[in-house]
Amino acid sequence: MPTELPGRDRRARRIPAPAGETRSSVARSATVIGGGIAGLAAAFGLAERGVRVQLVEPSAELGGRVRSWRVDSPAGEVTMSRGFHAFFRQYYNLRALLSRAGDLSGMLAPVEDYPVLSASGDRDSFAKIPRTPPWNFISFVARSETFSLADLRRVDIGSALGLLDVDFPRTYRDYDGVSAATFLDRLRFPDRARHLALEVFARSFFADPREFSAGELVAMFHSYFLGSAEGLLFDVPADDFDQTLWAPLGDALQRLGARRIVGEAVRVERVAEAPDGQGRGWRTSLADGSRFEADAIVLAAGPGATRDLVAASSALGDAAWRERIARGRTAPPFAVWRVWTDAPVAPERPAFLGTSGFGPLDNVTVLERYEDGARRWADGHGGSVIELHAYALEDADAASCDTDALRRTLRDELARVYPETRDLSILHEELLVEEDCALVGTDPWDERPGVATPEREVKLAGDWVRSELPIALMERAATTGWIAANELLEQWGLAGHELWTVPTERRHSWPHVLRKLVDGRRER
Repeated sequence: MPTELPGRDRRARRIPAPAGETRSSVARSATVIGGGIAGLAAAFGLAERGVRVQLVEPSAELGGRVRSWRVDSPAGEVTMSRGFHAFFRQYYNLRALLSRAGDLSGMLAPVEDYPVLSASGDRDSFAKIPRTPPWNFISFVARSETFSLADLRRVDIGSALGLLDVDFPRTYRDYDGVSAATFLDRLRFPDRARHLALEVFARSFFADPREFSAGELVAMFHSYFLGSAEGLLFDVPADDFDQTLWAPLGDALQRLGARRIVGEAVRVERVAEAPDGQGRGWRTSLADGSRFEADAIVLAAGPGATRDLVAASSALGDAAWRERIARGRTAPPFAVWRVWTDAPVAPERPAFLGTSGFGPLDNVTVLERYEDGARRWADGHGGSVIELHAYALEDADAASCDTDALRRTLRDELARVYPETRDLSILHEELLVEEDCALVGTDPWDERPGVATPEREVKLAGDWVRSELPIALMERAATTGWIAANELLEQWGLAGHELWTVPTERRHSWPHVLRKLVDGRRER
């Protein structure tokens, strides 16, 4: 029987599951360190095959960097998170994870559009463009205010064709040493289009384009726009992350027999196996002194926490691998400021707005437009719940951030975007400044840590872990989590889990042919 596609794209690529027994006949165990998306995917992948899973997460809530939590305030009980996240339709493996908690149609709600606004007055929309490449890009350029015929004549055709003529993972390697900013310079797109559409997306990786990998940027355009027929529109949780997604997933995981441990993992060490070979090969020690053993470890704790854990765990890996982990860089700090106001923003405001040229402000979210809890609060208080996100602050680190000045600046920039907010009073506010996202820099792709490690029973997972697939952010976290589980299951003779991805090669042959012609003319 044909395998059912996970979305509408007929060219989505299926990655078959490793073959084996569907349930372990031997007692197996694994410790998954990190309760974010990567850790949850790994935990489900293992627990569904009968592996006894211990999931260690330092926070009371699951979700990692996509978690949410409750806050008592003068305005009542409200929720806070680390900022808006878009659940794109091509996030096949993330959606497979979420489906373990129930019907996605009741968990996710579609966002009809997310316009992008420039301080110069330019505005782009993705609502009415076709979803299938290359017509989506052609339609976008034709509709955009930021492209003119003269602008198109100045575009570097060879570089532009490089966005279409891809073959992953080779394409990642092709851009070793090249920053996103350098690649954007090569394209010679008009400045208005570059700032409005291109750099807005680059900054969604919480990085300055001058420090961010061009290969990752090309993969992002391929995954979200030029290589996938799922479209650029996305869904969002119908309520806060914890209530809608992670708490139900945690309950489903516990029903599979997984044990959830709230605590901070500080060290992993090898322990000797029992004579029968069924002993527990790895011990995890927590800050509170508790210790437990397992046959395998999945490190899904995030880039900084994994770096610290490896540094504290001398038994892990060899010198070269440990050095690669230690070299991992962190993106600049980002800020999320959520405010609860005494009056609403104008009703025509979109749920999500991307911005360019408004100081540190990168996007504005009006949460009551889609989140049930925020809607109830807004209806009860006659106000709005507004979230302002600054992706890559110029401060050297989170500790040096002048939070009072940041609040004033964000408030002023919000008033430029939505003038009616100038006179709103803030009933409560929560400001979060963090510095724990990975920076995927210009270093060679092959030197980045992948899922496999020098230790056969230890795997890595997370949105910062190298993948051969053109995926990023939450989808990379979910996919590497599933892959970590699959690799362990295959080693134990157990069946893995089927995965899907957007096409890994160009969708059409003509960009490759045309690019060769262009390159040939340059050589002459």
